[in-house]
Amino acid sequence: REFSSCRLGSSLLARQQQRRRQPRRTTTTALSAGNIDASNFDVIVVGGGHAGCDAAAAAARTGAKTALVTQRLDTIGELSCNPSIGGIGKGHLVREIDALDGLIGRIADEAGIHYRVLNRRKGPAVRGPRAQMDRDLYKAAMQNTLKEYPNLHLVEASVQDLLLDESKKLVLDATSSSSNAQIRGVVVERSDGSTEEILSQAVVITTGTFLRGVLMLGHERYSGGRHLRDSEQVEPPSVGLAHTLARYEFELGRLKTGTPARIDGTTINWDILTPQPSEIPATPFSHLLQFNDEQPTMVGQGQIITCHQTSTNEETHQLVMKYEHTLPIYDGMDGSGNGPRYCPSIYKKVQRFPDRNGHNCFLEPEGLTTDIVYPNGMSGPYPEEIQLKILRSMKGLENVEIVRPGYDVEYDFVNPQSLTHTMETKKIRGLYLAGQICGTTGYEEAAAQG
Repeated sequence: REFSSCRLGSSLLARQQQRRRQPRRTTTTALSAGNIDASNFDVIVVGGGHAGCDAAAAAARTGAKTALVTQRLDTIGELSCNPSIGGIGKGHLVREIDALDGLIGRIADEAGIHYRVLNRRKGPAVRGPRAQMDRDLYKAAMQNTLKEYPNLHLVEASVQDLLLDESKKLVLDATSSSSNAQIRGVVVERSDGSTEEILSQAVVITTGTFLRGVLMLGHERYSGGRHLRDSEQVEPPSVGLAHTLARYEFELGRLKTGTPARIDGTTINWDILTPQPSEIPATPFSHLLQFNDEQPTMVGQGQIITCHQTSTNEETHQLVMKYEHTLPIYDGMDGSGNGPRYCPSIYKKVQRFPDRNGHNCFLEPEGLTTDIVYPNGMSGPYPEEIQLKILRSMKGLENVEIVRPGYDVEYDFVNPQSLTHTMETKKIRGLYLAGQICGTTGYEEAAAQG
C-alpha cells in the first residue's frame, strides 16, 4: 500500500470491486463513418491512444454518451514505443488513475509479463512501480474493455475539422479569459472520401504525434503520425485539425520524439549479458489486486520474462558522434529539434555527458510469442546501416540484426498556457486537449491528462 497515491478505505474498495464485477450493461457500438448519420453525443474523443482511451472511458463512466473517433479501430491501445508502463515519475500516475477507476493500470495488470519496483532502496515517495507489457495482450485487453464499455461508441473515421458556433463571445468559468467560439462537433472523413458531421458540445483532442506529423530516418522525411508496428506502412498525419487550430491563433510549436530500432532476439548473445528478472511476487498497479492480495494475470499464470542489461562504450560513443551529420534536420530549434522530457536520444546523452564511459541499455522482449526485442535507451534516427553499426559495438549485440530501424517523428503541439486548469482551451469553449498535443511525453502522463 506504500505506493498508493491516495488512501482508499476498505469500504470504498469493496464498492468499487463489486461494481466492476457486476454484469456490464453493454451499450457500446462500433460504428463506421458511413452509419453515423449526424449523431449527437455528449462527448467526442478524438484519438485512440492512451489519452484517448482513458478520456473516453472517464466520460462514459459518468453516464455521458461518448464517441471515441479514431482512424483505425484495430490500433486502439497500441504501445507505439516502449512496451512498458510505469517507472520513476510515472508509476504513481498509473496508481492515481486506477484510484479514479481509470483503465491503464488495470489493463497493464492483464498484460504485464515483467514487474519491478524502481528506486526500492529509497523512500516510498520516489519509488516507481514498472511493468513490461506483452504488446498484443495489452492492445487486445484495451480493445475488449472499450468494446464492452457502457455508453461508449467506437467510430472508425478520420477527424478533418471542428464544427464551431461563432455567433457570440463566451466567458469561461475556470478563468476570466473569453473564448471566440463554442464547439458543436467534428467533421469526419469516410474511407470513400466523403465527409459527415458528428455533433457534441464537448470535444477532447488526443492526437498524439499525428498533428501535422513528419517521420524522419536520417535525412529522409515523409508525412505520417507513426509507422504501423514492425511495418513500412505509415498512418497518415492529422493536417486539417492543425490548420483549424492555427486559424484560431493557438500558439503552436514543434516537438520531436523518437523510437529505437527493434532487434531480432535470436541474434543476441544473451549468455554474456546481465539478467534482470521480474520480481516475484509482483507489485500490481491495481489497488483492487493489491487489496485482495492477488497477482497480475500473467504473473499468476507463471508467464513472465527476464530482461537483460547491456551498455554503450567508448566505441559506441565515437560512432554516435562520428555520424551526427547523418541525423535529421528538424523544423524546430533551428534544425536541432526540440524533444520533450524523459526521452533523450543516444546522441543527446553522449553529447550532454561527454565524460560518461557508458549508458545503460535494457533489452526488453516485446511479448511472450515474439523474438522482437526493444533496446531501451538507444533511440536515434540515424540511417539504418549506421544504427546497425552503433548497436553492434555493444556487448552481446556483436551479431545483432535489425527487424525495423528506429525513427523520429516531429509534430505540432499547443502551448499548454492556452488551456484552463480543466484542460479546456481558452479560445474555444467545449474544446479540450490531452496528451502529447499539450507537450507531454509518456503513456502514463497522457492517460492521466485524458
